[in-house]
Amino acid sequence: MPERYVLVRWPLGPEQRIYSPSTVVEDYFTAGQRLPVADFVAKSREALTIASDRVQALYGYPCSNAARSLAAIEAHAARYADGDVTVEGIES
Repeated sequence: MPERYVLVRWPLGPEQRIYSPSTVVEDYFTAGQRLPVADFVAKSREALTIASDRVQALYGYPCSNAARSLAAIEAHAARYADGDVTVEGIES
């Protein structure tokens, strides 16, 4: 599958590189995009669920790396509940 990494900057500056097993994240995020933390988490949850479902359809099991990415996003969101997340870019 064509994996992608979404590069983001959380409020107050921490950066995070988020793994996706699918290009579906390109439908949800673009470089330069700014989203409130809650919106970023919701879009990430939706995109990574779709990506994991694509892995399951192809291989018969969901993507554990997508689940880990979502858990990391949710952990960051708990620390930075206010402010915006900036999408720095998407890498292959």
